[in-house]
Amino acid sequence: MNQMRDWRLAVLAAAAVLLFAAVAFGGGIKDRMKERLPEIIKLKAAGVIGEDNQGYLAFVGGKQQQQALVDAENQDRKRVYDAIAKQQGTTADLVGQRRALQIAEKAKPGEWIQNAGGKWIQK
Repeated sequence: MNQMRDWRLAVLAAAAVLLFAAVAFGGGIKDRMKERLPEIIKLKAAGVIGEDNQGYLAFVGGKQQQQALVDAENQDRKRVYDAIAKQQGTTADLVGQRRALQIAEKAKPGEWIQNAGGKWIQK
């Protein structure tokens, strides 16, 4: 029963992230996130960053390239998670954790993701 509830919450969170970013923030956050995406994809492919289990980007190797870009992306994700949490009466942490599960499922082979136990694995 809890798995069904968690699954529904994850689906709602994903839909809400997209809708909320598009509607509530207009072009601002959505445009910034879209603009950063190509560089984020490159950094993931190079093994510089991965997706942590809280729904944020994190450095996984010794290289910390594009720190400002990673920080900006994480700040915008936090804003979206906060807004969704407020709208749904839950916490931003829970929204981020559910989003992390979705991101991990969609990660491409070779990308780094952090599992629920905190261990970094290469998909």
